[in-house]
Amino acid sequence: MGKEIIPVQVLSGEELKNLSVYSVADAVRYFSGVQVKDYGGIGGLKTVNIRSMGSHHVGVFYDGIELGNAQNGVIDLGRFSLDNMEMVSMYNGQKSAIFQPAKDYASASAIYMTTRKPVFPKNKLYNLNISIKGGSFQTINPSLLYEQRLHKNITMSISSEFMYTSGKYKFSYAKKNGYDTTEVRKNGDVKMLRAELALFGKINHGEWKSKVYYYNSERGYPGASVREEPGKFRHQDRQWDENFFVQGTFHKSFSSRYSLMINGKYAYDYLHYLSDPRLDVTTMYVNNHYTQQEAYLSAAHLFSISPQWSFSIANDFQWNTLDADLIDFVYPNRYSLLSAIATSLDFNTFKLQASLLHTFVREKTNTEGSQAPDKNEFTPSVVASWQPFQKTDLNFRAFYKKVFRMPTLNDLYYTFIGNKNLNPEYTTQYNIGATYTKTFTHKKLTRLEAQIDGYFNQIDDKIIAMPTSNQFRWTMINLGHVEILGIDAAIQGTCIFNNVVLSPRVSYTYQKAQDFTDRSSQWYGGQIPYIPWHSCTAILNGGYKTWSWHYSFIYTGERYEAVANIKENYAQPWYTHDFSLSKTILLKRCVLRATAEINNIFNQQYEVVQCYPMPGTNFKIKINIAL
Repeated sequence: MGKEIIPVQVLSGEELKNLSVYSVADAVRYFSGVQVKDYGGIGGLKTVNIRSMGSHHVGVFYDGIELGNAQNGVIDLGRFSLDNMEMVSMYNGQKSAIFQPAKDYASASAIYMTTRKPVFPKNKLYNLNISIKGGSFQTINPSLLYEQRLHKNITMSISSEFMYTSGKYKFSYAKKNGYDTTEVRKNGDVKMLRAELALFGKINHGEWKSKVYYYNSERGYPGASVREEPGKFRHQDRQWDENFFVQGTFHKSFSSRYSLMINGKYAYDYLHYLSDPRLDVTTMYVNNHYTQQEAYLSAAHLFSISPQWSFSIANDFQWNTLDADLIDFVYPNRYSLLSAIATSLDFNTFKLQASLLHTFVREKTNTEGSQAPDKNEFTPSVVASWQPFQKTDLNFRAFYKKVFRMPTLNDLYYTFIGNKNLNPEYTTQYNIGATYTKTFTHKKLTRLEAQIDGYFNQIDDKIIAMPTSNQFRWTMINLGHVEILGIDAAIQGTCIFNNVVLSPRVSYTYQKAQDFTDRSSQWYGGQIPYIPWHSCTAILNGGYKTWSWHYSFIYTGERYEAVANIKENYAQPWYTHDFSLSKTILLKRCVLRATAEINNIFNQQYEVVQCYPMPGTNFKIKINIAL
């Protein structure tokens, strides 16, 4: 939180470390306005939807450069661990800075993941951090972080992690017209390895950093739980992933009036998906292999005309390609050029920013006439903030932003389903809000921060799948108009009672997300699937000398699981309570930290997605040694 022009929410430092979660996807559930679609357990796919605009409209940035998936447009945040994460922040609209790549202007909302940068006490040459976690679902999760000072201006970081879990857990539910029954969630096992190497350097009036990332996993997809005949279907779908990228950033101020930032990246992604009807009679035989490549280069220029006025120009180029062993696949290549011009006026109590993004996309295929038409779009944004009272840290803000998202390569070219004539999805956002910060002296409450935002979003030409002449063959079409009216509110503070420090944080979201696609439909104007009217989270971190504890609560209100807002599709509210307790022990050469966690304390039986039951009460123990 804070007085950013654009609404931003941040989890960092101890607060992020104390969360009883495995991945970034679990952490962002504590932000207001966020819905996480979780398909069950540690191994289930986890995607994020912000302010009901859909997962495709969320840009995910890792150390300042966007993660890409041109194939289906969705980033699985479940694969990003918190072990080496320094900060996770979420912006509605875009960051409150005009000195950024053009791609940063291209999303309706954005999640920024920032990994830890090495910090060394005086005369220390290295840091070593070893941890091991274990607990329910036969989970074992060791990790290692090694940091080295190579030169007075160059540091290195090596981070690696392995995780295995069987993913098995019991769940219970009431059968229709029947009795309570208990089943075991199966085929949710995960085996994964992550390794990262990063270099950080300082230069005169600037810095640079580079990263090599590798991720390899094999997992089962447990599938839906069939309520009428529990245990009938074994759900033996398997997926293998291999992800590799190398990226770098260079930033230098050449004078007080001109700064340059260059970003570059190459990524290679491999996916193998297997579904065998001999193991699960409900599936068709699928044994597909996909390979994606991405190359990205960006240059951003900042010009400071005066202390009050600056403007920037950014140009990005991106190339994406997709290979697949599908019948009649056309092997698309996508070339994207993004150019942004932005300006910022800062009159101390009044700030104004405006930007215009131009996007040009050209695609080529190996079959004549099968490529989609070129796309040529201009999208503006305007942001303003005002502090009416100089001695009171109260700020009002507002923004307008229009963005579009390209159809994915699957949308356009997937065999028998893709539609090369799809239009982009267009999103228009309006937001007005306020933030208030107050610091108290000689009081038990030392700091209070609060923010509230009201917003109205529109989505046009929404891309959906529709059946054609038969139910087997579907195709992608533009059909849809959605309007979202919502309120996000959050408050946090710091309290000190002698040696006890408490840090509470509460967030709340109200959303009315209506589907106005078809006026002739009896469901016209109904709440769109999986969007609750009310949701909230609460966090309480506490510390006493060498002890610390963390309590968190998540509540998701009533919602519907399909377009038809009828009793049969009604989903009950659900909530969970989590608690962890940590002890830090100072030894001669190292710091030992032991943590015990209990999650879903009251064994709530719930589903985030229909027929994908979530775990009940579960436990975790973590031992961390820092040298």
